[in-house]
Amino acid sequence: MSSEEGEAELLLPQEMLLSAGIHIGTRIKMRDMEPYIYKVRPDGLFILDVEKTCQRIKVAAKFLSRLNLSRVVVVSAKHYGRRPVEKFCELTGAIPITGRFTAGTFTNPYFSGYIEPVAVVITDPIADEQPLIEAGEVGIPVVALCSTDNTVSNIDLIIPVNNKGRRSLALVYWLLCREIKRELGEIPPDGDLPVPVEEFETPI
Repeated sequence: MSSEEGEAELLLPQEMLLSAGIHIGTRIKMRDMEPYIYKVRPDGLFILDVEKTCQRIKVAAKFLSRLNLSRVVVVSAKHYGRRPVEKFCELTGAIPITGRFTAGTFTNPYFSGYIEPVAVVITDPIADEQPLIEAGEVGIPVVALCSTDNTVSNIDLIIPVNNKGRRSLALVYWLLCREIKRELGEIPPDGDLPVPVEEFETPI
């Protein structure tokens, strides 16, 4: 898969990325996501460009590594996103919010669970609509995993990826965590996490 911006460095061998299904989109194509789509399959599924996915993971890691990670919130209402988010936060020190997101968490200072994050990572803009809206209301930068069926309102940095698959979500959060650790110098530039990607996967 080639990118219009030229050859991008893949974060893993292409076969490993494809076997996790990170490139598999949906049968819906939103205009916002057209630049990240590589092709459409005969069965109607839109396929994402894995080079652009890897490129955006690196950009997101560079951005997040410059922040106070203990004030970065990572959210996932989706079942398959909960374990990857919790493991990512365990290793980076970020704040996980999985399952139901309580309205007012970012906007109501009188709410007991009120948080003022410096950035928010969204697993799916559709499932995580409430935190996405609240982040936009108070001007919090948003990094979001977006598939072909997502719009990008209030999103500052898109990571184009299959945000529905169990293995895809595990691999993307594992890669994002690894790249952040590399940016911070906690592992060598070519080093891997000491934790295997399988530990990021939600059990079947």
